[in-house]
Amino acid sequence: MRRFQADFKGFTCRFGLWTSVLWLGFVFWPSAEGEIQVIGPAQPIIAAPGDDIVLPCHVEPQINVEGQPVEWLKPDLQLSRFRYVYLYRDRREVRAVQIPSYVRRTALFTNELRRGNVSLRILNVTLADEGRYRCFLPTLAGHRKDSVVQLVVGVLRHLGIWVSVLVVFIVLLLSIAGGYLLRHQFLRHSLKYDPAPPAPA
Repeated sequence: MRRFQADFKGFTCRFGLWTSVLWLGFVFWPSAEGEIQVIGPAQPIIAAPGDDIVLPCHVEPQINVEGQPVEWLKPDLQLSRFRYVYLYRDRREVRAVQIPSYVRRTALFTNELRRGNVSLRILNVTLADEGRYRCFLPTLAGHRKDSVVQLVVGVLRHLGIWVSVLVVFIVLLLSIAGGYLLRHQFLRHSLKYDPAPPAPA
């Protein structure tokens, strides 16, 4: 009987110890929401030829990434010596392996790197720039080190602006014409029913 009581007390003690360990692990285990990750936009970026655009990308939670390499690539391009849309390494831009058509047209917001902003600015967008862009931080301490941004380039955006201007112009003309017709009808109506002057005595 005493042996049973001793075994039961030992089991209770071990059970209580493991329960405490599991509870502490549950409380202090880092949540997935707090994990460092690279975040990009869910919707594509739409531009027209000649536009200056920004491909948004940032690190959450907000941390300083000034000392980390930042790579922007086009994953659909065949690999070659020039494989980077933009490469930031050792706190400076690296042009030796940059795709020639993007030289002097791309840049990071270097003053925003301390806030985790790794967005890419592209100047004077062309039709050839359309496609997928990958923002990659290879040394980031986290499982999600990259994000893909879709860029759509076309003339429809400018066409839509001109169509909108044309519609506004037509509506304005119709409003002016309608106002003129209403005024003309009112004057005709007034003259038609204007009482005749009294006859002289």
